[in-house]
Order: sequence, then structure tokens, then C-alpha cells
Amino acid sequence: MTTGTGSCPILWIDIIDHDDHETGNWHPERSARLPAAVAASNEPDVSEAIHRGFGRPATRAELERVHHANYLDALERQIGAGGGEIDADTHTSPGSWDTALWAAGSTLAALEQIQQTDATSGFVAVRPPGHHATMNEAMGFCLVNNIAVAAAALTEGGKRVAILDWDVHHGNGTQDIFWNDEHVMYASIHQHPAYPGTGRAGEIGGPKARAHTINIPLPAGASGNVALAAFDQIIGPEFDTFDPDWILVSAGYDAHRDDPLADLRWTAGDFHLLTRRVLELVPSGHSLFVLEGGYDLAALQRSTKATLQAIADTDYRGSAIGEAPSNDGPGLEAISVAARRRNEALQG
Repeated sequence: MTTGTGSCPILWIDIIDHDDHETGNWHPERSARLPAAVAASNEPDVSEAIHRGFGRPATRAELERVHHANYLDALERQIGAGGGEIDADTHTSPGSWDTALWAAGSTLAALEQIQQTDATSGFVAVRPPGHHATMNEAMGFCLVNNIAVAAAALTEGGKRVAILDWDVHHGNGTQDIFWNDEHVMYASIHQHPAYPGTGRAGEIGGPKARAHTINIPLPAGASGNVALAAFDQIIGPEFDTFDPDWILVSAGYDAHRDDPLADLRWTAGDFHLLTRRVLELVPSGHSLFVLEGGYDLAALQRSTKATLQAIADTDYRGSAIGEAPSNDGPGLEAISVAARRRNEALQG
């Protein structure tokens, strides 16, 4: 392992050398995304804080903590037959199965290595993304739910896990997997209406995990200050009460104003501030960020860098390139609406 010299080291794992998942250059979730994220980790003002870790493939048993065996069998057969179209958005190629195993397993490797080093936190740059994958269905570019695999490993070890999903699209798969799990709290800040149509504020969790699902749907055009207010007013206090041992972040960067697949107006500066909020809620060495969406390559690189700067506790210099935190969009009223609808569901 190559160790950086930063005072707040980041455990970094990427699977760029194991990425054989081909979707075509026309597809938003294309292979060029990983080099963009990796480039952020190599920039001078964050690279000194990086520990370069090692990923690994997930085992079948590790996947079956969150996915049905018959689903995994069917997915492996489809890919083994050459791959192809699963739905209009989700495609596979002959290398997709191995890549998906490396993506999921590398989240587990990160958890293991964070606990073996002095890392403040970890970042895992993987594809395909995972948060739309349910127990028995691939969708929304996602095959295996990477962050769910990590969370399930932690809960099997007796840990309480909070998941923050700031991808612009609601993580319906992660919500579905942990809907009735008392050991996991799932919170999502996302655009609504938008794909996949789930994530309403009244969705609060199953009988054993009532109130453990938190959804903050935001209107198109909402800027980053709205996300921060949602975190400060609703998500942060709920996480604090839940008292997690770990926080995992579905770090999608498609809420960025330059992203082609959505209509929120966040900047890299907003991701920097959100990262700082996350790190305040758990002890050092008890958080992990896992790449989800983000389809404008330059915005993906800047936003990943902003997250790494926050973890490394280095100065954020985004304002010089127009990436100061944003506060000029609508949506603040959506927070009070979400809180009201959540309370109505809890009382119902």
C-alpha cells in the first residue's frame, strides 16, 4: 500500500484496472467516468492525503446478503451469454459480471482497510453504480447494489449503519433492501419528479424499521443550500438520534448543475459542505463514500475532488472556478413540506 503524508488520510480504492463493463461511448454511464474520478484523487492538493488501497471481487455469499440467489443466477447467465440490453437504460457486456463483483467487493475491501489504517474515511470509485439495484432486479444503470453490500456486512457484524444518498436520483434499490431493517437508516436527498419515481416523503420504512427511511424530494432548480438545510433540519438530527456506528454515502454527483441527466443546480462547493456535515456525525474512520452517478466528466472530477478536500480537511478553492456553494435556487419550502408529510406518515 502506498501511503500519503496528509494529516487526515483518505483510503482510496478504484477499479479502473478491472473495469470491463462496456456500455458504449454514447451511454451516460460510460467507462470514461472512472478516469475522471481517479484524476481528482491525483490532483496535487489532495493526492498527499491519499492511501492507495486494493480492491477485490465480492464472493457469492457477500452478494446474497442483499440480493436473491435466483436474480444473481439470471444476471450471471445473461452476461455469460454475451450480455445485452436489460432495459432501455441498463446494458451489460461480457465483462460486466466480473466488473460488478469488483465494484461490490471493493466497498468491502475499503471497510476492512479503513479499520487497519489511520484513514479518516474512504472513497471507492467504482462502476456500474448500484443504488437502483433491488434484491431481484437490475435497473437504472445498476446491476449489484454496492453500498448495500457494504452496509449488510457491517450489520452482520453487529454495527448500526446510516446511509446518506445524495445522488440526484432516489436510491430505490437501497431503500427496498433495508426497508424493514432496524439496523439501517436510509436517507435520500433527490430531485422529484425524476427517475425512478420513488422517494416520496411519506415513505418511512417497514414495521420493524419505522422512521428509518427519510426522503427529501426537491424540485427542479433547487440549489445546494436547500440540500444543506434538509440535512441540518431533518437528516442530521435523525441520524444523531439513530446513533450509527458507520455512515456510508451514496456519492452521486449528478445533482451538479452541469449534469445532463437532471435539473438540480448544485456545485462542487455544495458537495464539499455536505461531506463536512457527514464527517461530523461519526468518529474518524467510520465513514465511506461510494461513487454512484455523475455524467458530466468535468463536473464529476471537480465534485469528487471537493469531497476529497473535505475529508482531507484542506482548503476548498472552488470559488476561483465558479464552484462556490450555491444558494440561488428554489426549494426551501420543500423541506417543510417533506417534514410535514413525514410526520403525517409516522402518525398514520
